[in-house]
Amino acid sequence: MNGAQALIRTLVAAGVDVCFANPGTSEMHFVAALDDVPEMRGVLTLFEGVATGAADGYARMAGRPAATLLHLGPGLGNGLANLHNARRGRAPLINVVGDHARSHKRLDAPLESDIDAIAGTVSGWVRRSLSPADVAADAADAVAAAARGQVATLVLPADVSWEDGAEPADPPSAWYAPGPDERRLDEIAAVLRTGEPTVLFLGGDVVASEEGLLAAGAIAAGSGARLMCETFPARSVRGAGLPELHRLPYPPEMALAALAGTRHLVLAGASAPVHFFAYPGVPGTPVPDDCTVHLLSEPGEDGVVALRELCASATPDAKPQLQEFERPELPTGELTPRTMAAVIGTLLPENAIVVDEALTSGVGLAELTSAGPRHDWLSLTGGAIGDGLPMALGAAVACPDRPVIGIQADGSAMYTISALWSHARERLDITTIVCDNGSYAILEHELSRVGAQGDGDQAAKLLDLGGPSLDFVAVAGGMGVPATRATTAEQLADRLRRALAEPGPHLIDAVLRKR
Repeated sequence: MNGAQALIRTLVAAGVDVCFANPGTSEMHFVAALDDVPEMRGVLTLFEGVATGAADGYARMAGRPAATLLHLGPGLGNGLANLHNARRGRAPLINVVGDHARSHKRLDAPLESDIDAIAGTVSGWVRRSLSPADVAADAADAVAAAARGQVATLVLPADVSWEDGAEPADPPSAWYAPGPDERRLDEIAAVLRTGEPTVLFLGGDVVASEEGLLAAGAIAAGSGARLMCETFPARSVRGAGLPELHRLPYPPEMALAALAGTRHLVLAGASAPVHFFAYPGVPGTPVPDDCTVHLLSEPGEDGVVALRELCASATPDAKPQLQEFERPELPTGELTPRTMAAVIGTLLPENAIVVDEALTSGVGLAELTSAGPRHDWLSLTGGAIGDGLPMALGAAVACPDRPVIGIQADGSAMYTISALWSHARERLDITTIVCDNGSYAILEHELSRVGAQGDGDQAAKLLDLGGPSLDFVAVAGGMGVPATRATTAEQLADRLRRALAEPGPHLIDAVLRKR
């Protein structure tokens, strides 16, 4: 058995049975070995950033790793942005990166690069297999590393892949997140009893779990603490029958206002918040200077168990206040971010997966879907735009029986637009709504927020997507995805109903009124 065969068999035995791939010459024996191990599903993408973003979306919804197959250092480099998002979201993910044969490394071939160094920028675990006999054990260690909520990268030289002498390895032992710290529990229970202004700041496993949200809601109801979650949680479960959960706003002035007056910030599955960027005259964090930060559970620990035990200790008889089912009224007239959000809230299907990369066009989306049918929400965790279309691909592969709705800003869609081809090739039930406002609107806001003077023609040209305008209907059709355009709220509702009723992928170009 060659190294590639042993690698794939080990991954499949450990539950890693999907590989999002953009291979090259160095990976051809891995590609050939897929026919020997049909349990591994290979999904071709046309760009490495689609492969890595899809693996991120898959991991968030499946709760276990997918693999990627990438070609040498440049291929890994092309996938880095969405590996950054995966790292920030603590997604379990395994990269298999092909490299030159060991004898070829010394020749400094044109594609030679320091793969290990590149991988180290986004990976919590990096290893290079040095012989066919090592491959399977290395693969098992990669799975174990990924299970701890990190990106694991295995570098596979071409000759290690093609040479015989390898055998599959046993799957790694199951990894369990550490439980709560008793000292922390006692400290925070005492804080809650004081009645001082307290915010339970939630993230990670807590917001991805109904049990975690209900426990947090009970603590809030019994203590008077406020509930808030990370600005961009990796995965959150939402809908009627759950506590209302407000996100910390993205704009720094709004985030500062949201936490103003807070004396205690309790972290459950989340890190202490900071602003995405520095701004003149603005502190780097929205946490007030006189606020004490308490750690209940950090990312990677079992925050759900910690909240459940805190509830039993501090508010044992409390019941959470739950949202009653409610949808917005179907809007009419011009199509704006707000009316687009109302259409989505009105027509959102039960058990949907919403992939949110709406950016500045997301006004009202969280509010108008909060008390609707139960659904999962995936966010742009690391701020590296271009994750939405690939993440929808991975989520749909992980959950083929659930409708996926991607709400996608127009500028960032172009980073990974080739994901639409994979949507069509895999015949996935993904409906993409492009928020088409013809500009990098988020940068228009940032230009003024950082105090830059940019009202001239040259600055404006760098923020405008016109001349020529992007034709998303034509682009999607050219990649096999049926596409339509909507310019009014009524048209969007009609297009969305039809897309959700028909199997397979669809795209709706929602042309939003310029603000």
